[in-house]
Amino acid sequence: MFEAMNEKIEKSGLLAVLKIEDPSRAAELADALRKGGIRMAEVAFRSTDGEQGIVNVLESIRAMVRACPDMIVGASTVINAGLAERAVQAGAAFIVAPGFNPETVDWCIDHTVPVYPGVSNAGQIEAALSRGLTVLKFFPAEASGGTKVLDAFEGPFPQVRFIATGGITEENVSDYMRCRNVAAVGGSWVAPAALIAEKKWDEITRKSKAALVKMLGFRFAHVGINFDSPQDCAEGAALLDVFGFEGQETPASWFSGDSFELMKKNGRGVHGHIGFFVWNIERALEYLSLSGFSPVMETAVWSGEPEKSSLTFVYLDKGIAGFDIHLKKAL
Repeated sequence: MFEAMNEKIEKSGLLAVLKIEDPSRAAELADALRKGGIRMAEVAFRSTDGEQGIVNVLESIRAMVRACPDMIVGASTVINAGLAERAVQAGAAFIVAPGFNPETVDWCIDHTVPVYPGVSNAGQIEAALSRGLTVLKFFPAEASGGTKVLDAFEGPFPQVRFIATGGITEENVSDYMRCRNVAAVGGSWVAPAALIAEKKWDEITRKSKAALVKMLGFRFAHVGINFDSPQDCAEGAALLDVFGFEGQETPASWFSGDSFELMKKNGRGVHGHIGFFVWNIERALEYLSLSGFSPVMETAVWSGEPEKSSLTFVYLDKGIAGFDIHLKKAL
């Protein structure tokens, strides 16, 4: 159920959780997030602010949707069906709830509004599955046991994917993205309420970019260097060995430590290639497309049949200084 929105959440990987007290700041906030690469956000209701607080959230959603129509804006901390209805009327594309409220869930299903109720135990997951929901909010993530609990859920609930929210920070986001059943994370550290109040839009853009890179898990894998002949390649490996990068020969190349691959003949790239690890290649490609990168699909490697699995390796169509770039799925 709600496959189209589920796919968008999976490809995004990061939902900015926003607490906006003044809706006049919402449009500029949306623009700052968008400049930083954020394409999904949820505006949180604040139960302590009464009716005026609810109105502020609804106006903020309207302003963000108007300012950035290509941004997918949802509403979170939706604790009843009435709030869900008002949020949808304001332009919310999806509903996120802190718990599993059957009234809220059933209203959303009846009105074909994507809904992601909060769960933290097996009983709540079973209740969601009974209504056809397979992407759920894991909340509060850290207080509920974090990645250990998510790993434990994978066995009995292999069909369920989670949006982990609550206690997610720049320091632990990579731990959650390593979990095979995590579709995305939600975090308020991307745009803290204090920065919104102070209108520090450039800082929010910077934090958005940093948050995406951290969530995607980019890290250096190795650099590949092209050689004209196997003999030249072996001599290069011997030189690197002097610096402590011990060489291991393969049919096509020498691997010198973990940092260098020396190609026995010219491979991709004028000079060679640079490899990067990433948690999810499809998600990384979505992010990189914003900077003009596209995958070279004839180089793609899948973990099984393409329609049933995920990418494990692919080259990009742009390089750096004569070095092609490839992505490799981190284990």
